[in-house]
Amino acid sequence: MLTMIGALIGGIGLFLLGMRLMTEGLKLAAGETLRQLLSRGTRTPLHGLLSGIVITSLVQSSSAVIVATIGFVNAGLMTLIQAITVIYGSNVGTTMTSWLVTLVGFNINIKAFSLPMIGIGMLLRLIGGAGRKAAIGDALAGFGIFFLGIDILKTTFSAIGGGFHLTELNSQGVWGLFLFVGVGFLLTLLMQSSSAALAIILTAAGGHVIPLTAAAALVIGANMGTTSTAVFATLGATPNAKRVASAHVAFNLITGVIAVLLLPFMLMGLTDLRRILNMDVGPVALLALFHSAFNVLGVMLMWPLTSRLVKFLERRFRSGEENEARPRYLDRNIVGTPSLAMNALAMELVRIGGIARRMAKGAISSEMTASPQLARDARILTQLVDATGNFSNLIQRGHLPPDLDDKLPNALRVSRYYTEMAELAEGIAHAQSVIHPIDAPELETMIADFKHRVVHFLTQAEPAAERYTGEGDAAALAPLQQDYQQLKSRLLRAGTQGVLPVRTVVDQLDLMSNIRRIAEQAEKSARYLSHLIHAAHLNTGDQREHNHTEEAPG
Repeated sequence: MLTMIGALIGGIGLFLLGMRLMTEGLKLAAGETLRQLLSRGTRTPLHGLLSGIVITSLVQSSSAVIVATIGFVNAGLMTLIQAITVIYGSNVGTTMTSWLVTLVGFNINIKAFSLPMIGIGMLLRLIGGAGRKAAIGDALAGFGIFFLGIDILKTTFSAIGGGFHLTELNSQGVWGLFLFVGVGFLLTLLMQSSSAALAIILTAAGGHVIPLTAAAALVIGANMGTTSTAVFATLGATPNAKRVASAHVAFNLITGVIAVLLLPFMLMGLTDLRRILNMDVGPVALLALFHSAFNVLGVMLMWPLTSRLVKFLERRFRSGEENEARPRYLDRNIVGTPSLAMNALAMELVRIGGIARRMAKGAISSEMTASPQLARDARILTQLVDATGNFSNLIQRGHLPPDLDDKLPNALRVSRYYTEMAELAEGIAHAQSVIHPIDAPELETMIADFKHRVVHFLTQAEPAAERYTGEGDAAALAPLQQDYQQLKSRLLRAGTQGVLPVRTVVDQLDLMSNIRRIAEQAEKSARYLSHLIHAAHLNTGDQREHNHTEEAPG
C-alpha cells in the first residue's frame, strides 16, 4: 500500500514538473509569436474566441493566457469584450489536456517516446544556452516528463482499481454528486492546476477507481476550481484585472452549474452518440468529450450575454481615475429638454475647467513636474471632453430655441480652450524638468513672481464661482501681459549682454510664452463658459416656471 501511495505521489510530482517545464518552455520559445497572435487575433469576438482556444492549446496553461490578456487590457491594447472572448476560448482550449491524456496516455506506449523526448529536450537545453533552442528543449523535456507522470498514474490506479471503489459515495444521489464536484474543486485549488487535477481524475477513471458519473462530477469541479487562481490574481490588482478575472469566474461558475444540472442527460447523450457512431471508446475518452462539450455549451450560452456582462463589469471595481473620468451631469434622458441638457453640459464643462486649471497651476508651480498625477489628469480630461462633444452632438440633433442654438458652439469652443490648457500644462511640466536653471538672481525673482501671478489668476478664473466676473478677469489679464513683455525684454537683454546663454534664453522665452498662453486660454474659456452657464440657468428657470404654471390649478 505504501508503495502505491509513493508511486501516486511521484506520478503527480512528475506530472506537475512536466507541466511547468512544458508551459514555461513554450512561453519562452513562442512568447513573442503568441503575444502577437493575442494582440492581432482579437479584432472581432470570434477571432478572440479562436485565439483563446489556439493559444491555450499550445501553451497548456489557461492561467498564462489570462495573465497575458489582463496585461493587454491594462495596456489599452485590448478591450474588455475582446478579453472576455479570449477567456471563453481559453476555457475551451484547456480541455486539450483531457485529450492529451486520452489519446496518448491510454492508447500509446508512453515510455517508448517519453524517455527519448526527455533526453533530446535536455540535450537542447545543454547546447542551447539561454536562447530559443534551450526553451524548446525545456518544452520537449516537459512533454516527456508530463507523459511519464501520466504513465505512472495510470499504472498505479490500475493496480488500485481492483480493491478500491467509490460506488458507495456515487449512490448518494445529488449530495454525492455535489461532494465529487467539491473534491474536484479542491484538487485544482490545492495544486493550482486544473490540468493536474484532470490528469488524476482521468487516470483514476481509466483504472476503474471512480465510476463514470462521479468522474464527470470531479471534472466539473476541477474546471470550476480554476476560478481560485483568478480570485488570487485579483488581490491588490487593477480594476481591469479584476474585471477580466471576474469574467473568468462568472463563466466557469455558470458553466459548472449548468453542467451539474445537465450531467445525466449529457452523459446519456454522449453514450448514445458513441453507440450510434459505433465508437469503441472507454470512460477516459467519454470524459474528455464531456469536458469539451460542457465548455462549448457554456460558450454558446454566454455568447449572447457577453455585452450585458461587459456593461455589468464596467460598473464594478471602478478606480478613482475612472470615477472622475465618468461624466456626472450628462444624461441622455434629458437631451429632449434642451434647457436642462445645456445646463448639464455647462456643469460638466465646469468640472473639466477645474481639472484643466489644476493641471496648469501644478505644472507652473513645478509641483507636478514629471508626475503621474499630471498624466492621470490629462487622461481624465480627454475622456470628459470626448463625452461633452458627443453630448453636444445629441443636443444639436434636437430642436433648440434660438438663444441656446447660438450658445451651443461656445460649449465646443470652451472644450477646445481647456484641451489646449491641458496640452500646454504637459509641455510646461516637461520643459521645467529639462530646462537649464538661470544663474541671475534678479531674473529668477521676476520669473518666480510672474509664475505666482499667473497661478493666482488661474485660481480666480472659475466661472461657476460667485465672485467671478468676466470683466474682472479681462482686467486682470492686462497686467499679466505687461509683466510678460517686461520679462521678455529682460531675458532678451540678458542674452545679448552675455549674462545668459542664448539656448537658455530661448528655452525660457518659450516657457514664459506658454505660461502666458495658459492664462489667455483660461480667461477666454471662463468668459465663454460664464455666458453659457448664465444662458442655461435662465432657460432652466423659464422651463421650471412654465412647468409650474401648467401644473397650477386654474
